[in-house]
Amino acid sequence: MPQTPEAPSKDGRLSFSENVGFGLGDMASNFFFQTFGIFLLYYYTDVFGIAPAAASTMFFVTRLVDAFTDPAMGAIADRTNTRWGKYRPYLLWMALPYGICGYLIFANPDFDDAGKLVYAYITYSLMMLAYTAINVPYCSLMGVLSPSSNARRVASNFRFVGAFGGGFLISLFVRPLVEKLGAGNEIQGFQYTMALFAVLSVALFLVTFATTRERVQPPPGQKHNLGEELSELIQNKPWVILFYGAVCSTTFYVMRDSVTFHYFKYVVGISDEKVFWVFDQASLFLASGKLCNVAGILCVGFFLRNFDKKPLAVMMCVGTALSIFSFYFIPADSFALMVVVNAAGTFMFGPTAAIIWSMYGDVAAYGEYKFGRRSTGLIHSASLFSLKTGSMIAGSLAGGLMAYFGFVANETQTERSIFGITLMFSVIPAIFALGKALAIWVYPLDAKKMAEIETALAERRTATE
Repeated sequence: MPQTPEAPSKDGRLSFSENVGFGLGDMASNFFFQTFGIFLLYYYTDVFGIAPAAASTMFFVTRLVDAFTDPAMGAIADRTNTRWGKYRPYLLWMALPYGICGYLIFANPDFDDAGKLVYAYITYSLMMLAYTAINVPYCSLMGVLSPSSNARRVASNFRFVGAFGGGFLISLFVRPLVEKLGAGNEIQGFQYTMALFAVLSVALFLVTFATTRERVQPPPGQKHNLGEELSELIQNKPWVILFYGAVCSTTFYVMRDSVTFHYFKYVVGISDEKVFWVFDQASLFLASGKLCNVAGILCVGFFLRNFDKKPLAVMMCVGTALSIFSFYFIPADSFALMVVVNAAGTFMFGPTAAIIWSMYGDVAAYGEYKFGRRSTGLIHSASLFSLKTGSMIAGSLAGGLMAYFGFVANETQTERSIFGITLMFSVIPAIFALGKALAIWVYPLDAKKMAEIETALAERRTATE
């Protein structure tokens, strides 16, 4: 067994090494998830050769299964009992299948058009199942690392540093790696690059397994009833609000990321030109944004010490929306201006992403407080479902709109097609960013309420013991 990490302090704070280990789990996840968000639509349309409308339909159909698999995985994890806990063992058991399934999407067998589409359906579906099996327990783990809401928020900050750090590496190095490893063959380049990411993902998930511990247990004698738990979930108002906010959040950034290379390839028109060493404009644009995400998260502590969380997060969401919307007006040849405006928007997005995802631990505590049952896995499976739902909406909407506006891969685009790509890069994601701001504004669990809930739960456990 791995060495037991340092126990949390009396106020529930985790050690630096455990926070880092936990954050590396989201980096492992995002070696694939960020790649999918940024490159998968481009890969399917411009490399693998699937029509945009077919890709759009596939994203929609395959994600419908998640409505059943995500809650099922949450319920399974809640009922798991091992020497490693309820959620950690899945990081050990599913790391290798996750890496293999992620690689298979880019294996690119020599099939005809129909065969390619069938292969895409099968491999993407398998990857989403593997993603569910490892990421529902990973997300749930944050809710049981510590009974302290503040400690969970700090862990969430580390998690998103890992997530956006992984996004930064993906944004900056995928294109150069594809060119270098493929020696000019884009198909082979993606195969070798994703094989490398698969190995890294497996290794990092194992590090997370080894460095974390579960410390929050469900109430003694808690009985499981899936029907009742689902009913309690729907009645959990803070969860419903967070679900809506997380869907909006994921939709806007996945849609924007997914059409970034289309935007630079077809609207800007010089995406292959190297502007710094081996990096092209699109890679530098995305990487600078992910780096600003990390910078924003690192400033969360300063922001929360000086500003109230809710209005701060709302204003940052609005600022992000304005930044994205402004790209509708920025000239295609103003690359420096694009980088500056995008940096401002992504800097503001980082803290709000960490804040909204840390709230799921609070929602689990609220559920125990109100209903007497702590369904951590089910609640976090629902949070993961919101993430998948947002990416499904983004992928389906992007693919469908590309088809509607007459996009044809690897051809000179019409004015109508360029207009559609520009809308998907600016106006449409900005609308979803405003939807996230609305969700945060109406979220009811503030610091005072969470202090009351934590005190009440501690008293209940003391009385039971």
